[in-house]
Parts: sequence; C-alpha cells; structure tokens
Amino acid sequence: MNPLLIAVLVVWALSGIGLIVFVLLHSGKGTGVSDMIASSLYSTQTGTNIIEKNLDRITIIFAVVFMVSLLVLMVIYPQGHIAQ
Repeated sequence: MNPLLIAVLVVWALSGIGLIVFVLLHSGKGTGVSDMIASSLYSTQTGTNIIEKNLDRITIIFAVVFMVSLLVLMVIYPQGHIAQ
C-alpha cells in the first residue's frame, strides 16, 4: 500500500467518525412529548446560539472532508480493489 492511500484512508475514517460524533451532538428539533418536557426545563429560544452555529460549522467541515476524501479514493482506485 502506498503512503497516499494510507493517508487518504486515515483522513476518511477519522472524518467519518468525527461526522458521526458531531451529528449526534446536535440537539433535537422535534415537537414530540420529550421536547415539550425539555422545553419547560430549558429556555425556549428558537434561534440558534453561538454554540449551535459552531457545531453546525464543524459538522459541515467534517462532511466536506469526508466527501472529498471519498472522491479522492474513487479517483485513485476506480475498480474498487487494491492490488497487492
């Protein structure tokens, strides 16, 4: 395996894990029973605060890095297998 493949695979895997983590960190936007209970305990601001905006930006960055690394892998190995 060449170093470029290893580097792209590492970036792809880390960005995938990071994307999963940051998507799960987002607060729910639902209107179910759990949201009604939680809204009485927390403030009911409908706008996003600075933490939510930064979380959105980080999630978008991870998604872009994931997609770019996936496209690079598709260009490097179009047949889907790695010759040994």
